[in-house]
Amino acid sequence: MLRIQDASVTFPASDGSAVHALDRVNLDIAPNSIVVAVGASGCGKSTLLNAIAGFLPLTEGSITLDGKPIDKPGSERGVVFQKDTLLPWANVLDNVALGLKFQGVSRAERHERARGLLALVGLSDFADKPPYELSGGMRQRVGIARALATDPKILLMDEPFGALDSLTRETMQQLLAGIWAETGKQVLFITHSIEEALILGTTIVVMSPRPGRIIARFDAAFVRDFAEYGDIGPIQSAPRFIELREEIRALIHQPARSGALQ
Repeated sequence: MLRIQDASVTFPASDGSAVHALDRVNLDIAPNSIVVAVGASGCGKSTLLNAIAGFLPLTEGSITLDGKPIDKPGSERGVVFQKDTLLPWANVLDNVALGLKFQGVSRAERHERARGLLALVGLSDFADKPPYELSGGMRQRVGIARALATDPKILLMDEPFGALDSLTRETMQQLLAGIWAETGKQVLFITHSIEEALILGTTIVVMSPRPGRIIARFDAAFVRDFAEYGDIGPIQSAPRFIELREEIRALIHQPARSGALQ
């Protein structure tokens, strides 16, 4: 269980003022769940993810994973960034195995594990290729495989599909749904897209404009059908999907109506 309790973040701006990015956020991420945070730009979604990753200290509150405080990065938290951060001089296989190399895993073992993950994301034939020969979607697949290589307890994903075209994005959403169904990983996924949040989330949290607060939570099960059947059309046309989409859209555009849910 990842537990966030009364988490607040304030940091200095370039003009000397203080930016109150997060305010008293409370959230639990249970095993075998995908929690998707959605909200307008600047609402603190990425700040929350960076705090969980250990990149950013909290001003107040706490974040724990299985009861242990998070105060720095760790291999139990895999991160997939908005833009891939692959090493251009290393081939795909060595990019996936990078975290294992840092852990001191032997070359033979880390390559064996990396090849298994490349098979999971459908890139077995590209192990020896340099990243610059891959498309944007393929590079993000490599990033997901690299994040999974150290077998983290939770996968943190900061708008990983935001820069992709709509067809590639749908393919990547289906890939993530399948990986989640197969591995049972905890996932925190950040997005601006309400439809993406509903397609992928077992729980959707809606965040207010800065300072970021959780103003609503919704449980959903669309990702389970997506993982099993792989057909996004019937999901998006389902009455419950449409109902939730419009409710979340109203909250994002008029957050003051709901107040903070804490």
